[in-house]
Amino acid sequence: MQRTAETDEGTAPVAYTVTDRLLDRIAEAGVDRVFGVPGDFTLGLLDHVEVHERVTWVGTANELGAGYAADGYARIRGLGVLCTTFGVGELSAINAVAGSYAEHVPVLHLVGAPTTATQRAARPTHHTLGDGDFRHFARMSDEITCVQGFLTADNAAEEIDRVLTEVMRRRVPGYLLLPADVAQAESAPPTSPFVVPAPLTEATALAEFRSAAAELLSGAPSVAVLADILVQRMGAQDALDALLACGLPHATLLWGRRVVDERRPGYLGSYIGEISAPEVRAGIEGADVLIQVGVQFTDLTSGFYSQHLPASTIEIRPNSARVGSRSFSPVAMHDALEAVTEVVSERPRPTTVETDDPAHPVTADPRIDDGALTQISLWQTVSAALRPGDLVLADQGTAFYGMATHRLPHDALFIGQPLWASIGYTLPALLGAATAAPERRPIVLIGDGAAQLTIAELGTLARAGVPATVLIVDNDGYTIERAIHGAQAQYNDIARWDWTALAAALAPSADVTAVRVETAAELATALDEIGSGLTVIQAVVPRLDIPPFLAALAALAARANADPQREVSDPRP
Repeated sequence: MQRTAETDEGTAPVAYTVTDRLLDRIAEAGVDRVFGVPGDFTLGLLDHVEVHERVTWVGTANELGAGYAADGYARIRGLGVLCTTFGVGELSAINAVAGSYAEHVPVLHLVGAPTTATQRAARPTHHTLGDGDFRHFARMSDEITCVQGFLTADNAAEEIDRVLTEVMRRRVPGYLLLPADVAQAESAPPTSPFVVPAPLTEATALAEFRSAAAELLSGAPSVAVLADILVQRMGAQDALDALLACGLPHATLLWGRRVVDERRPGYLGSYIGEISAPEVRAGIEGADVLIQVGVQFTDLTSGFYSQHLPASTIEIRPNSARVGSRSFSPVAMHDALEAVTEVVSERPRPTTVETDDPAHPVTADPRIDDGALTQISLWQTVSAALRPGDLVLADQGTAFYGMATHRLPHDALFIGQPLWASIGYTLPALLGAATAAPERRPIVLIGDGAAQLTIAELGTLARAGVPATVLIVDNDGYTIERAIHGAQAQYNDIARWDWTALAAALAPSADVTAVRVETAAELATALDEIGSGLTVIQAVVPRLDIPPFLAALAALAARANADPQREVSDPRP
């Protein structure tokens, strides 16, 4: 692959470098954006990004925002790339990388490092601890990455492919250290395409699983399905759809919303243990056999481990399956789903019962409500305004749990972070997700306390031309924490900001609309009038108003936090 550069005499060939090979490989993997903040150890490699035909640079206000953006991008594209400078930059991003690891998101963390000569000499160097040890920070990242690579001119070709393969195969972050001189070293272009091996299925294990599943299902009067986030992470949604097309009643955990079509007949809602809606709890807990697909219970998605599942279960995991106490591996999730679908399709089709759509409850239309905005009318109005295909990110807190009881339109994507639960995540994550799926209408729902952590990326959204709608729930503080403990405590207070004025200050040259709303009618109007640019909506609700679902969850959290000796059920299904 020949590279050229512009000179006074025209174009001239330039050397193909390690950086070029890395960029070509990530482009093959489907990446067209690299997120980060420049530093002197990365400037040389960023010159190559600037001229690359398929990969462009998205600079953010800080490294934490870049990490969140790469995470949001990866949740849609299957891989995200974060680029930071050594030490100060990579440590600023480490919270985001840890969140990607916890939530099974494949992000490559590319770190530009001092030259190999500097590292060999063990000189006290800026961005280091001054002790000559240049592996401190890699060791810090070791616990939150599945693979690490330290590039040299000799090993770069093999190491780039090895690290990328592991990140995409295991669906968690990897770490790649690229010294400044190695970045510019000559390299041979790839001679074969980049291919990630498909998940392994052993034919005998699959056949034995199918036989055991058929035996269990043959005598079961009722069967239900509980699905979760790992279905999406493993790319098995089409296979799950085929199973659900057999008419089985089904639910998801909150973490796995949108791994199913919430408008499909048979969809019960979200299962959250003892605080589930009665019909959801009855459908899941009362089934004779429960098929669990990609389920990972956490405290916040299980009602603090209050799930009570049927004794007879079929569990399909990313690379294995289980029927009762019998385990079968290796069996890829897609193949296990196909096997179960074959068995279920031979059963009589169950009769599904249509239920009211909680996204459009039979109550007074919130669009004509002139009373003060409340958490109930806020989320009714938002859900009523959503359209098929929307990209919706809801931050941990009143936004995520306020939307928990509202169904989403067909083909809408819904992203939250209920396991890592780092407030402020969604605003930068929207930057990545929106650039990964520019055909979707991007909307972020975020509390005022969370927004204060990452609001600088509002300027990045404007600079990148992302036509996002940013709805900030202005309730004067950390309401989710007030719901758990310290309703009037000073430690749950924040500074009051004028969000509409701030929007103009952060993006003075962009097409920005900023509006403050205090009633459901005003909010409905603002959502109806979303334009082609950046829209900021400051939605004012009472300080201690809490969505009913969040209130129930907060009570369980308070009980768990107050009683360290309280036993909980095994979080594994």
